[in-house]
Amino acid sequence: MSMLLEVDGVTVTFDGFRAINNLSINFAPAELRAIIGPNGAGKTTFMDIVTGKTKPDSGKVIWGERNISLLGMSESQIAMEGIGRKFQKPTVFEDQTVRQNLAMALKNPRSPFAVLMHKKTPSNAARIEAIAEETGLLDSLTRTAGELSHGQKQWLEIGMLLAQDPRLLLVDEPAAGMTVEEREKTTDILKRAAQTRAVVVVEHDMEFVRRLNCKVTVLHEGSVLAEGSLDHVTSNQTVIDVYLGRAHA
Repeated sequence: MSMLLEVDGVTVTFDGFRAINNLSINFAPAELRAIIGPNGAGKTTFMDIVTGKTKPDSGKVIWGERNISLLGMSESQIAMEGIGRKFQKPTVFEDQTVRQNLAMALKNPRSPFAVLMHKKTPSNAARIEAIAEETGLLDSLTRTAGELSHGQKQWLEIGMLLAQDPRLLLVDEPAAGMTVEEREKTTDILKRAAQTRAVVVVEHDMEFVRRLNCKVTVLHEGSVLAEGSLDHVTSNQTVIDVYLGRAHA
């Protein structure tokens, strides 16, 4: 089976500190993956490399069926290839309604002409409602984003990314600051999204990772320490020593 994204032998050094050290990691076209690891393990830098924010010193980052290199592409070119990233803090347009936020994301240009040509079409309206339903916001379409709870804002931002139909969605600590109910719903949203695309969740919260029930990659000192189910990686003695022992110390 061909991979959607292949990161191969990537190294990044900042001021003599090796943030990413010969990292190799692959993602299938439709899968849910959690990436865990202690602070400084390279989780954020990994996302920065994939989205073009950080250029590695060496290695390859290969994307899609055409096996194109993402290295040397700008952040906007990479976004147009279908890679979406959700940061920890939601960035939604607070004064606009949920519907308007999703509509803006829909027309987020794959080309400059898309914005000029944007019209209110029935297919757009249906797509907005489908995304709102998928993210639990169907009853909130007419509310302004500023009125939403923290969890709902996170869902709206996930919805705005889904509106752009990314093939790979990078999500940074989605469970932070959520209620138990919101976390459960977030799990459902991410699982559903991963049926048709790759969804990679960087997360500290082990309980949330357990609920995702997916393959887990453990990063340590910028490379992959272990990979497999959560039970598999958390029973690995090295993982316990460098991560879990520290987390519970």
